Amino acid sequence: MEASDMVETQIIGRDVKDLRVLDAMCSVPRHLFVPDECSGDAYIDRPLPIGERQTISQPYMVGKMTELLASEPEMKVLEIGTGSGYQSAVLAALHLRVWSLERIEILASRAEETLRRLNFNVTVIHCDGRGGYEPEAPYDRIIVTAASSRVEPAWDQQLAEGGRLVAPINVVSGGQRLLVREKRSVFRNTWYDYCRFVPILSGVD
Repeated sequence: MEASDMVETQIIGRDVKDLRVLDAMCSVPRHLFVPDECSGDAYIDRPLPIGERQTISQPYMVGKMTELLASEPEMKVLEIGTGSGYQSAVLAALHLRVWSLERIEILASRAEETLRRLNFNVTVIHCDGRGGYEPEAPYDRIIVTAASSRVEPAWDQQLAEGGRLVAPINVVSGGQRLLVREKRSVFRNTWYDYCRFVPILSGVD
């Protein structure tokens, strides 16, 4: 199976309709973002381990979150949680300017090398993503790829006016849901799918 087969059989039928997002996912070789022992499962619609107790996100969830960003080419995007670099690559394939933060140094280095080798223009920074990345703020879009109990104040502050944040947030009813948060003089929240992500952690490793 290839990326295009994955998109056709597993993503299109699950209410991801943005053609730009679908084309971007077709163009990114997911098997190059997972360990060799998992490459045979790379195009199955489920998360996979990438080491350090972290996972590469389920393809559907990557497509859904990317669609919810509602981005336009050349927008500045901050990604919290680089992981394997796969989500970063999809964003770069959409011609977005991407800064991606990863707290685990070995994952940051590995993702940076893979992205560079595949010619995806992403700036990977080893840091605690809960504080965002002030030097390049504000950002038109922010995407968070680990579950948080709240939207961190730094993310709100670094989101541009008119900007949009997409994040999995722990909810009081149990589990996590995707939150879309828009900044338009006041913040407007809209909730989407239930989901399951690894938790966001503090500090760096």
